[in-house]
Amino acid sequence: MMKSKQGPPASAGRGLIRSLNRRGAAAKKTAPIARRRKLKDPSICDRCGAVYTAKSWRMGRRLAPELMAKAAYIHCPACEQVANLEYYGRVLVRGPLPAQMLDRIRARIENVGRRAESNQPERRIVSTEWDGSTLEVLTTSQKLAHRIARELEKEFGGRATYQWKDEDGMLLTVWKAPNPPDTPRRYLRSW
Repeated sequence: MMKSKQGPPASAGRGLIRSLNRRGAAAKKTAPIARRRKLKDPSICDRCGAVYTAKSWRMGRRLAPELMAKAAYIHCPACEQVANLEYYGRVLVRGPLPAQMLDRIRARIENVGRRAESNQPERRIVSTEWDGSTLEVLTTSQKLAHRIARELEKEFGGRATYQWKDEDGMLLTVWKAPNPPDTPRRYLRSW
């Protein structure tokens, strides 16, 4: 007699049904640069001061003196990416960008980058370059590039498009600024 695979009881809620279908966390969700080497717990970054404990990097984490004594001093994955100009997110800012608006856009990008770095040190801005018509921002993670484009969209209007590339794990984001009369959206400042 063959046993049939039975599912959850008919009275089970969605949460129980979904939890029974999950297979666990995928190892591929770890950033590619973090998968390159095994890290000692605890580790402290020589450059930025981020602390690695319990499989996560955090800024400003305090360690007990006995843990500080046995901590390894290394370069964190984000510092290595910045040093090697290695990026997984690319934001292109295009459109009519008067000088005053460009300054406000750069300030907003820096604020988003600082906030991300304080919460998750592995998410950083690698570089920001202006070539006269396009502002290019390179980030260490796809999520930070997505967040930057979304914040620009919320602050100034315009439209963001996203293109994920599976072969190299990169996100290309293009944010097109609106025409000057439509901006700024949140603040009624003239520029």
